[in-house]
Amino acid sequence: MTPAEALASRRSVRGFLPRPVPRETVERILTLAARAPSGSNIQPWKLHVLAGATLARVTAALRAAHEAEEPSRRDYEYYPTKWRSPYVERRRQLGWQLYGLTGVQKGDRAAGKRQEGRNYDFFGAPVGLVFTIDDDLEKGSWLDYGMFLQSIMVAARGEGLDTCPQAAIANYPDILRRELGIPASEVVLCGMALGWADPEEPANRLASEREKLAAFTTFHDPG
Repeated sequence: MTPAEALASRRSVRGFLPRPVPRETVERILTLAARAPSGSNIQPWKLHVLAGATLARVTAALRAAHEAEEPSRRDYEYYPTKWRSPYVERRRQLGWQLYGLTGVQKGDRAAGKRQEGRNYDFFGAPVGLVFTIDDDLEKGSWLDYGMFLQSIMVAARGEGLDTCPQAAIANYPDILRRELGIPASEVVLCGMALGWADPEEPANRLASEREKLAAFTTFHDPG
């Protein structure tokens, strides 16, 4: 797969096959992704790779918190605290597209909660990734981290695998600290599901729309 093909085919997969991913494949993906750029080469990323019994234990704890409706408490604000146009419209459109595919009807809170809860199973993926960053690093390092995350997702496509980056995994940082031994000095950034896409999963038919180039780009040189 060429880099262009990997980028074009990357999508957020919300249903995975139980087929294991060999550790050497995960290591190959992460080693390649670690070539992502970072200011002064400080490489701010830290991550936990979950599979097998550890993955089952962590997902059980996260699911229990979600089902008990324990209040989420992220270490930081991922989304805007005040939604405005055009972002709120894009968010709503994606949400209704996903709910339409998964059969969640408007106003059906129980079905919406069940779909949301699948986040805490990493959507059935055989590998879950949890990312952290030292809490004294600044915004530049967070920018670097985004490039690392994207590199993982593109490298996974090169292996024929799919991913889903997940802000929801960071909703219960205290659970992750307890289960994975994450120190208080690290911000729980996000999670990511990694595995083989389930072709029978309705949610995997979602094709999120992207703005045209002219909507977000200004060319200052007519040449």
